[in-house]
Amino acid sequence: MSLLKINEIAQKAGIPSDYLEPYGFYKAKIDTAYNEVLKNNPDGKLVLVTAITPTKAGEGKTTTSIALTEGFGQIGQKAMLCLREPALGPVFGIKGGATGGGLASIGPSEDINLHFTGDMHALTSSINLISAVIDNSINFGNPLNIDPERVVWKRAMDMNDRALREITIAQGNKNGVVRNDGFVITVASEMMAIMCLATDAEDFHRRLLKIIVAYDKEGKPITVKELNCSHAVMKLMKEALKPNLVQTLENNPVLVHGGPFANIAHGCNSLIATKMALKMAPIVVTEAGFAADLGAEKFLDIACQEGGLHCDAAVLVATIRALKMHGGKAFEDLENEDLEALERGFENLEVHYQNLCKYGLPVIIAINHFASDSEAEVKLLEKWCEEKGYRYSFLDGFLQGGKGSVDLAKKVVALLDETKSDYHSLYNRKSPLKEKIHTICTEIYRADDVIYSDKALEQLALYEKMGFSDAYICMAKTPQSLSDDAKLLGVPKNFKITIREVNLSAGSNFVVPLTGMIMTMPGLPRVPAAIKMEDKPW
Repeated sequence: MSLLKINEIAQKAGIPSDYLEPYGFYKAKIDTAYNEVLKNNPDGKLVLVTAITPTKAGEGKTTTSIALTEGFGQIGQKAMLCLREPALGPVFGIKGGATGGGLASIGPSEDINLHFTGDMHALTSSINLISAVIDNSINFGNPLNIDPERVVWKRAMDMNDRALREITIAQGNKNGVVRNDGFVITVASEMMAIMCLATDAEDFHRRLLKIIVAYDKEGKPITVKELNCSHAVMKLMKEALKPNLVQTLENNPVLVHGGPFANIAHGCNSLIATKMALKMAPIVVTEAGFAADLGAEKFLDIACQEGGLHCDAAVLVATIRALKMHGGKAFEDLENEDLEALERGFENLEVHYQNLCKYGLPVIIAINHFASDSEAEVKLLEKWCEEKGYRYSFLDGFLQGGKGSVDLAKKVVALLDETKSDYHSLYNRKSPLKEKIHTICTEIYRADDVIYSDKALEQLALYEKMGFSDAYICMAKTPQSLSDDAKLLGVPKNFKITIREVNLSAGSNFVVPLTGMIMTMPGLPRVPAAIKMEDKPW
């Protein structure tokens, strides 16, 4: 299979050449003025792809999203896929890439994984411009009376680097006012969140102005508006706010735009891209990061509410290998049949299925097939699904692309035709912040209770006093467990969620409770993917 020139993909998607801005032969941006052409089109149906709690065994959520789109193409069903942009941190850390796998991939994969169309560069530059303006203002007389000890805006880079989590800046002679600072990874910054929650450039600018970057010495919040640098940021972000067009290996159109982490930020591609796609295709597939307790919860409780989206169905991805790990099977022993471990692992699958049903969504389970899956294990999973009355489909998109995903595609089409979604959010936004946090922790994570540090309680009280009681909740939690302890697989019992502090993202209109040991700047693993690339051609 070979990639088509991007103008051919645009024609296939119905995008006029006047609105296409090519970046080389195989990728392009779409001018958001195209929305005026699309505005009277009816919205297509929105399908969310999510997964069980991730394990080392792999689940293949992105691969399934791509394979499902390929499957639609195989059965003659027009559809469009919306995905997030990869971050360099995970690419050079653990993942080694985030464009699918095998025949269920998008291209040009190396371009997408690396510099792509420069969106991450624009975001990183914008974030650091704001930081530079803050410290410059403090240096030259501090006219805003900024308290150097209460600057909450962090610098950013698109890389995992634990050494930058806490730093001291302005050391030396005539380098400004010395203060403690730190970096976040670009995709965990509020700038990325507002890029993905904004509905257009004007909305992005409104949100930008509201971002709280610091507090003055009397405790009053200082916003980007008061820094007077928002127009400079808009210059940097002008092109980044336009969705990127690429393709699957079977030449189906894909919009790749935005990339917030789901364990720290809200984990969904941009509303700009999703809303555009819904006007272009009768079915739109989108993916939310990590498992249903993180990405899906945030997509359904934050992104859909902010964007006025109606989710029509959910695809819940799992593998027999991962289910066995949740059932206590060692990673090194997954190739061997173990019906008891598999059956114990069903509990994790069921919790995520039930959680999605709490949003009023029809759900289908997609099982990524592996060669090591024994016939007995497959039959046991099929029997369990049938006894529960759960729709399911086995797919083999990695090896067969769209042909290995036809059954899933047909069943998703049937699900959309036969079952009407009663989508609704989990909590009432008007409820107090602690009540909303409690709802997520007990209803989605299945925790017994929530424990707050004194600092977290003080922060919540301050944010409500500041008028943010109706903010969304964007939990920052390990993706490796339903609990806040990464070591607890399956469905943990008799645990409490501990919240150590709570950050405010005023431009995104959500608060971010930090649980457990979650970090906004990840570190590289002992042997990062960047080192493993050394024996491959560059």
